[in-house]
Amino acid sequence: MERLVYKKLVEWKNKKDRKPLIINGARQVGKTWLLKEFGTREYKNTAYINCDEEKSMQKAFSDFNTDRLIRVFSAISEVTIKPEETLIILDEIQTVPIGLTALKYFCENAPEYHIAVAGSLLGIGLHEGTGFPVGKVDEINLYPLTYKEFLLALNQTGLVQNLEEHRWDESSALSGKYIDLLRQYYYVGGMPEVVKKYSENQDLFEVRDIQNQILADYRRDFPKHVPKELLPKVNMVWDAIPSQLAKDNKKFIYSAVKKGSRAKDFEDAIQWLIDAGLVYKVLRISKVEKPVKFYENVEAFKLFMVDLGLLGALTGVDAKDVLVNNYAFTEYKGAFTEQYVLQELEAQDEKVYYHTRERSSLELDFVIQKYEVYPIEVKAEENVKAKSLKTIYDSNPKLKPVRFSMANYREQEWLVNVPLYLTGEWVSEAE
Repeated sequence: MERLVYKKLVEWKNKKDRKPLIINGARQVGKTWLLKEFGTREYKNTAYINCDEEKSMQKAFSDFNTDRLIRVFSAISEVTIKPEETLIILDEIQTVPIGLTALKYFCENAPEYHIAVAGSLLGIGLHEGTGFPVGKVDEINLYPLTYKEFLLALNQTGLVQNLEEHRWDESSALSGKYIDLLRQYYYVGGMPEVVKKYSENQDLFEVRDIQNQILADYRRDFPKHVPKELLPKVNMVWDAIPSQLAKDNKKFIYSAVKKGSRAKDFEDAIQWLIDAGLVYKVLRISKVEKPVKFYENVEAFKLFMVDLGLLGALTGVDAKDVLVNNYAFTEYKGAFTEQYVLQELEAQDEKVYYHTRERSSLELDFVIQKYEVYPIEVKAEENVKAKSLKTIYDSNPKLKPVRFSMANYREQEWLVNVPLYLTGEWVSEAE
């Protein structure tokens, strides 16, 4: 299975000022597999240690003497570790939080060793009072497979090559194939295990079984890591996300989780899910203008799930409604299409916002800032109306409005329409 982030790992290996690496990502997005594959392809050998299974790692960091630690890693992994030739992988590092602190000393005293760490719920481990090695590590974010990676997994190399040639106006000739595969992606999503099984046998029922198992695994993880007093609230927020996304106005409403609730009741639970990588939080901005961060409103936000396929499983959406009846595109208030576009943006490591105006029905589904500011509307069908975009553009013609929809690629005088299946590739090239 090809992951596009792999090239970032190769770039990390070849950096002159390389630091120890942290792979960030939710559970089951493929961090361990990716690092092992990287070690196999790019190094003479790999010293892999699962810190959760190897109990002796709990005592390994009695001090931060890097020479001694290398001997410990070598003894535990039964691999002779050599500078520049061995990839050291410390998996499930959150079970030994002081191991994160040790990365600082490898950066300062032993930069010749290639060390990469990963761990489920790593973000939560960073909040447990252990000193995080700020400025002493490199970080790479790993997400569920994008639509492009999904195509690669299904051996649709010709379609991928066509995407990469960026002849946007010629893509319409293949739109039928792209849309059919996009429907499949809506149902399967991007969790590696799910995609792998689907690529092997196209079994939709097995897909849903694996998705439900992943959701069950997440649910079982909650009691292991969430403080006891916070656990009921985490479950309530997690269960409420689909209904929040199914509203016309997808702003997260606390009272919709529990009647009479306010921010103070659930903000810790929401932050836990964000730190775990299980949800994405999209803040509102009060004004669409550079720099957009100046206009953040931390009190208003949308919450999205980590993966489109898991959203479908959690809501129980039937395969027929996605692949045959097309309801995933046309119904559910555009929830699945917004989730899809948000994932494609997140996979580009974009900081994503949305915009509404006070006492107005105007709403922009998303806003991103590269060099230019791109106000974005998401349409699940071939809807050619973009009233909110036009209103925003008229107030600031320096903006670069874009509409993602099922319509073909088209550059208008003030707006560009991008087919949904081109979302990730188009954003990667936007300035």
